[in-house]
Amino acid sequence: MTETANWAGKRLGLPEDGPGSLAKMGRRSLALALDWAIALMVSGAFFGGDNTATLSFFMLEQWLLVATLGNSFGHLVAGIKVQKLDGSHVGIVSSLVRIGLILLVIPAVIWDADNRGLHDKAAKTILVRR
Repeated sequence: MTETANWAGKRLGLPEDGPGSLAKMGRRSLALALDWAIALMVSGAFFGGDNTATLSFFMLEQWLLVATLGNSFGHLVAGIKVQKLDGSHVGIVSSLVRIGLILLVIPAVIWDADNRGLHDKAAKTILVRR
């Protein structure tokens, strides 16, 4: 008897590759870089590059867009989306928990075997490919 291959997301019932599979680090990094660049541009254009304005815009973009659309601008370009573990819509509260922990940084860089950071575990969300 041979053992089937294991992949990140298998325990969660997600496919190994393609739509619905876990978003890999490259796509996540691209999305984060794009969202941060947008926040920097808005902050530079309207607030003289103020750090608080940059962080505030980043937070608002992530919170509201993920809560309502399931993705930020960066997620959209990278071809990924945030959803609840059961595949349902994220919502305002889960999105707020998620971005609040992302802003603390440490929860976002501690991952489990399914490539889910503590921020996603706390919000009961997952980042998947479109």
